[in-house]
Amino acid sequence: MNKEISPANDRKMTSLFERYLTVWVGLCIVGGVFLGKVAPDLAKTLDGMSINVNGAPVVSIPIAICLFFMMYPIMVKIDFASVVKAGKSGKPVFLTLFINWCIKPFTMYAIALFFLGYCFKSMIGVDAMDLVKMPFGLDLPAGSIHGSGLVVLVDGIKMLQIPLWRSYFGGCILLGIAPCTAMVLVWGYLAKGNDGLTLVMVAINSLAMLVLYGVLGGFLLGVGKLPVPWQALLLSVSIYVALPLFAGYFSRKCILKSKGETWFNDKFLHFLTPITISALLLTLVLLFSFKGEVILANPMTIVWISIPLFLQTVLIFAIGYGAAKLMKLNYEDAAPAAMIGASNHFEVAIATAVMIFGLSSGAALATVVGVLIEVPVMLMLVAFCKRTTNWFPDS
Repeated sequence: MNKEISPANDRKMTSLFERYLTVWVGLCIVGGVFLGKVAPDLAKTLDGMSINVNGAPVVSIPIAICLFFMMYPIMVKIDFASVVKAGKSGKPVFLTLFINWCIKPFTMYAIALFFLGYCFKSMIGVDAMDLVKMPFGLDLPAGSIHGSGLVVLVDGIKMLQIPLWRSYFGGCILLGIAPCTAMVLVWGYLAKGNDGLTLVMVAINSLAMLVLYGVLGGFLLGVGKLPVPWQALLLSVSIYVALPLFAGYFSRKCILKSKGETWFNDKFLHFLTPITISALLLTLVLLFSFKGEVILANPMTIVWISIPLFLQTVLIFAIGYGAAKLMKLNYEDAAPAAMIGASNHFEVAIATAVMIFGLSSGAALATVVGVLIEVPVMLMLVAFCKRTTNWFPDS
């Protein structure tokens, strides 16, 4: 007998933030562009509050704080002890790992290169350039060529001048190697997927990111003739994945031991929610305050970036969902297995883009566009899943 979704048991987003994420991002665009007009030096001043190495800014302290509070609540929710249960769900876990790390990064590279590097290149601007950070530890004289970039001096600091489309391309690459570990919990819940399996896959992908994110990121950026700052990639993974992961693990363990699970779920996580939202929105406002001139000069920029991201999302979902059907998974396992690859871990992508390329870079803007399209596209896929439960065998 085919399974059906009962309207009475239908799940809905209860968080105002999650439900209207696209609206909030849209407001951040407007607010950031306005801030960039009325206070053009504010974001630059905040980004200038950095940890410097050899006279070059490496880690923006305000952005690092914001992004830590975007990541920590995700990690603290995960019961990493549940990873041991993965053996009972071998096929869906293998499927999501294979798609996330063997397929998704390379399809994102190909799709983004085709659209940004060929189809939309003239509309973005063949001669349009972007200034990005020099790779950490690289000391080249002004006028040198590195990858597709030219070393230039800006206010006494060496920067790389690269084609603007390549900067957007770099942001897409960073999104493509970041499987979702936060909002996928929402998407799986709405689609009536296996919540326990979703948590297991989130935990395993979080651990996989510690090793694979930097390796794949460095490889694909290098192939794309973009800066390959291996030290910055390692530092980014350490700060934005490893640090919140370990902080989440140990603080969860201590809080559950001292306060209990009820207090943890009802009080502690409730307290973290507004902090997380504030950190994300503040980061987005700062990003758009820097890119306001680019957006106003070419308001279609966001559309050009959105198209390859949209196509990538739909393609990866189709591959995952189709493979789940061929593997004869039940629906409750198939839905989250497909969605964890389709959605992106935009928090890590934003953090890495800011650290590697800079807050004002086109790469950082491209990662934010990923946030902009996340909710409407994933809700579309959730609706598709709920209409196709009869494609899969009974649980």
